[in-house]
Amino acid sequence: MGLREAKMERTRRFIAESAFDLFVAQGYDDTTIEQIAAAAEVGTRTLYRYYATKEALVVSFVQNGLDAAMEAFLAQPDETPLPEALHAVIGSVEQTIATNSARLLALYEIFDKTTGLRAGLADLCWSWRQRLAQEILRREGGTGDVLFAALTAASTMNVIEVVVQTWTSGGGRAEVADIARETLELLHTKTIPFPAPAG
Repeated sequence: MGLREAKMERTRRFIAESAFDLFVAQGYDDTTIEQIAAAAEVGTRTLYRYYATKEALVVSFVQNGLDAAMEAFLAQPDETPLPEALHAVIGSVEQTIATNSARLLALYEIFDKTTGLRAGLADLCWSWRQRLAQEILRREGGTGDVLFAALTAASTMNVIEVVVQTWTSGGGRAEVADIARETLELLHTKTIPFPAPAG
């Protein structure tokens, strides 16, 4: 990363940090773009170059975590068994939560209180799931089963969502690694029923 790119990244992160502090202090709906720009010491035009909407500022925190999880998957050698490569994704999510617990609890409280933000979150998760499915196909040499890749990616995203939801609903008191382990054990031991035709 060059000096210019590094400076832009610092500015982008500082804007997001400033916005988040305001969202926590006074609420998402009561925080204006102008207030965020002032707190970040940038003009509104500069802010809009980094974030097109106020919603994008909130969703960016989740996106950063999902981007890190995707990078963890891509870092696995192609010869790594797929279950192990996918477990690296879960491990990355665990690490993100462990190192940003207070912020993530506050973030999901904002999501709970602001219905309008959930569509952006759902869209982000959908896009990430689609990309993971594509990467799974790539690992198979581009000749794998599309349905298999789609179901595998969806299952991985569902595990992430259940782990995060369980952790946040418990106020972050439980160890996220324990929640993830229990979730995966339930899936692997076939305790969880899946839809099946009669007979």
